[in-house]
This record gives sequence, structure tokens and C-alpha cells, in this order.
Amino acid sequence: MAVQEQDELITRARAWLAEDPDPETAAELAKIIEAGDVAGLADRFSGTLQFGTAGLRGELGAGPMRMNRSVVIRAAAGLAAHLLAQGHAGGLVVVGYDARYKSADFARDTAAVMTGAGLRAAVLPRPLPTPVLAYAIRHLGAVAGVEVTASHNPPRDNGYKVYLGDGSQIVSPADVEIAAEIDRVDTLASVPRPESGWEDLGEEVLEAYLARTDAVLTPGSPRGVRTVYTAMHGVGKDVVLAAFARAGFPEPVLVAEQAEPDPAFPTVAFPNPEEPGAMDLAFATAARVNPDIVIANDPDADRCAVAVPTADGWRMLRGDEVGALLAAHLVHKGATGVFAESIVSSSLLGRIAEAAGVGYEETLTGFKWIARVEGLRYGYEEALGYCVDPEGVRDKDGITAALLVAELASELKEQGRTLTDLLDDLAIEHGLHHTDQLSVRVEDLSVIADAMAALRAEPPVSLAGLRVSSAEDLTRGTATLPPTDGLRYHLEGDYKARVIVRPSGTEPKLKCYLEVVVPVADAPDLAPARVRGQEILDAIKKDLSAAAGI
Repeated sequence: MAVQEQDELITRARAWLAEDPDPETAAELAKIIEAGDVAGLADRFSGTLQFGTAGLRGELGAGPMRMNRSVVIRAAAGLAAHLLAQGHAGGLVVVGYDARYKSADFARDTAAVMTGAGLRAAVLPRPLPTPVLAYAIRHLGAVAGVEVTASHNPPRDNGYKVYLGDGSQIVSPADVEIAAEIDRVDTLASVPRPESGWEDLGEEVLEAYLARTDAVLTPGSPRGVRTVYTAMHGVGKDVVLAAFARAGFPEPVLVAEQAEPDPAFPTVAFPNPEEPGAMDLAFATAARVNPDIVIANDPDADRCAVAVPTADGWRMLRGDEVGALLAAHLVHKGATGVFAESIVSSSLLGRIAEAAGVGYEETLTGFKWIARVEGLRYGYEEALGYCVDPEGVRDKDGITAALLVAELASELKEQGRTLTDLLDDLAIEHGLHHTDQLSVRVEDLSVIADAMAALRAEPPVSLAGLRVSSAEDLTRGTATLPPTDGLRYHLEGDYKARVIVRPSGTEPKLKCYLEVVVPVADAPDLAPARVRGQEILDAIKKDLSAAAGI
């Protein structure tokens, strides 16, 4: 780096330091400047965290490329300016937060900025699940909501998720408009931040949410299932226990080591139930108490994972399996309306909807799209997200999903059956929809860009011996989907299969979603169908990795 560039970098860093409101990040940045750590400064000042449809998410630390109070204050000011431009002066903004490092500080800063801008602000009473915030927006008639959370990201991260007044996450063009307003923020001194003036909400909003959770259950339905529950060091425990108690289920047995909020997430490498090893303590607890099912939330409790006993121990159900189970249960309960899922989720939902005579729609990835489906009754995506009460929470909700899973497991238990038995029934009726994922975590984001470029330059003509019958570049959009960065392949041959490749929107990952449909005539065909399905998906992974150069 040239001397002039270094001088400019240090000048920018000193200007940032001069207005940093957080003693911790100020001390961090002062130490880097004093040490003459040009690489460290370049890493923090090479740009700014980009505000998009996922809001903000990134590593905690000093500088515009990190999550910190300075970045959050600017983001809040941009959101406030956008709301005022939309005619919402005096409107209410509800702010929620999880138990991660700095979450409470970011929530308070947001409330101060909204108040200073002439909006009203209300902050949830303590760290609570994201679905409580999503519920509170509509319940309180707010014009927007903010949830400070990084969901299931590593401990070093935090994030900033924005909802509009309909209770669903922002989509374009709102994200672009808010980002433009953020860019117009000059100095922090130009952002009014009073010391008070917002409302600290009481328990009433949580009570209203809990009262609403009862709506997902059928009055008088069986409630006998025995559950082991883990909050994954997040904020779900108290709300789940309260919801289960209100509904009349036996009190779940807690995974004690993971029950209380802890921003260090000491027992897991990644606090995501899908990650290897994350469920080990839950399975160890289940081995001791022998429950019917295991339920896990991610740290902000908007996702729900389910595990079932097998002859070889406990098995995590895939998100697509839980998605199908909940759909079948809602059909059984007489649900009407539209069932929706993201394009990366199993096509089995479409089969279930068609057989039941209910509407079906496919959306881009993310609940910001699923929640906007007109007439939505149920929505899910394979990453453990389920919306089972869209009139209450227009987002994924790991609390109400857990209740509905428990109701279904209770009904099956009374019949001497299990969730696995119902999955078998669905496979026999609709074919075994076997899904898997090839997920590559990278340090260098160019690896993802290179892989996508390689697949676009030379699309595969066959995978696992199956002919690629159609190859779609989703950046061009389709007749039913707006443009997105992704590739979709449909495969034909002895079996039908589907592959979708896309960069993750929230993590440094390239994700490949795979599905093959294996016909099943009767119960004896299930085991060999599962073996064959996995063989095909393993072969697709191998061929796709070679084609993408990963």
C-alpha cells in the first residue's frame, strides 16, 4: 500500500475514533492505530457493511466493516429517514433484541435515534425470541420493527433485521432506499439521540403473544408427548416453557448445559441445530430421560429443529421432513388457504397441497418472500423455518412450530404411531422426496463467485447419470420469480431430481440444494428407496463439486 493510501486510511480511522460512542470499540481502534497495524485498519475500513434485505449482519468490532454502535446508529438514522419520507412521522417503531454481545446497546441506540427523529419507539422488556418482535409490530400497530440478532451465526457476530408495518421483513426497493438514507448520514453528531423518551414495554406484549400461540392448536387435541428441549444458549427457554404450560403439554426436559442465554455459546462451534455436533448434548439428555421427541430452537428461537428416536439413537429430521409433517397435520386439521415454500425446499409440499386441494406457491429464498404470499396459510423453508400462524406472526416462528409438532406427535402417540410412521405414509403416497445439501463455508468470498462463474460458463449436461433437462440462470428471473443470484437444474432419467446452487444471504457459504424423487409402491420398498436416493444425491454432490471447482 502506498504511503499516501496509508495516511488516508489512518486519517479515516482517527475520524471514526473521534466520534465512536462505545469505549470498548474505541479502545480497540486506538490500539490498532497506535500499533501502526495497516492491515488491521484496511480490514475494518475497506468499505462499509452493506444494508440489504437481510438488514445488517457481521462480526463485532470497530470500524465501518464491523457491527458496532456507530454502524447501528447510522443504520437507525437511515431507517428513520426512510420512514419519515414514507409519511410515517410520529409512527411507532418496535425494537427487540436477543442476548448476544452488544444487542441491548444496539436496541437502546435504535430507540434513541427513532425518538430523536420524531418517531415513537418502544423496546421489548428483555431479550426475547424474534417471533415476539414480529408479532408485536402488528399487535401494536407499528410502522416498522427492528430485531437486533445474528440468529444462529457464530458468537463473534451480531445483526440488525428490519421489518415494516405489515410484520414481514423488508424487500426491495425498501432495502435500497434505506441504504441510500444511511449513506446520507454525515457524522454521528448530526444524529439526535436523546437520553429518554421511548417506551420500555412490559410483559403485556409477551402475554399477548403467548395467548396467540394457543390459536395454532385444536381445542381438546391430545397433549401427551414428552419432550427434551434445548434453547441452544439462546432466548427461547422461558417462552417455550410458558407456551407448553399454557397448552397443557408435559413440561419439556431442558438440556441444562444450553438452557440459559450465553453469548459465548460455549458448548457449540456454531449455535445452529443443523451444524455437526450442535445437538449432541440434546441427544445425551434424551438418552437419559427417553422422551418421545427432541425439539431445539436456534438462539433467537425463530427456527425449530426436531429429532426422533431410531434403533441406532436419535436422528435429526431434515427441515423438509418437518415441513411436510406440519403440512400434512394442517391438512388433517382442515386448513385452507395457500401453502408456500421457497424454491430450495422440497417439492413434496406441492404434492401434498395438490392432493388436499389447497393453493400452492413457490417463492425466492427467505421468509421476507414467503410472508408476502397472498392468502398464506402455511409457509416453510428447509432451513428449519416454519410459519404456522401467519395472522399472528408473518415470519418463521420456532415457538408455534414447536407447539404444532408437539400436537402432531401427541396425536400419533395416541394411535401408537410416530412422526417417522407419518413420513413413511407420505413417501408411499407421493414418492420418497429425498433431499440433501452440499454446503461449502469459505474464508475468501471469491471462491463462491468463481464457482458460480464456472457453472454459468459451462453448465453441466448430466449429474449422477441423470440428464440435465433444463438449466435456469435465476439472475434473469422466471415467469413466477423475480431475479436472484442462483442456478436451477432439473434432471431426468431413471429418476427425477432437482439441484439449486446459490450463495448464502447471511453466511460466507455456497449452498447447493439437492432433491431426488424415488417412487415407493409399499412399505417394504422404503428402506431400499432411501438407500438408492442417498446414492443418487451423493453422486450428484461429487459431479456438481467437480463442475463448480469446489
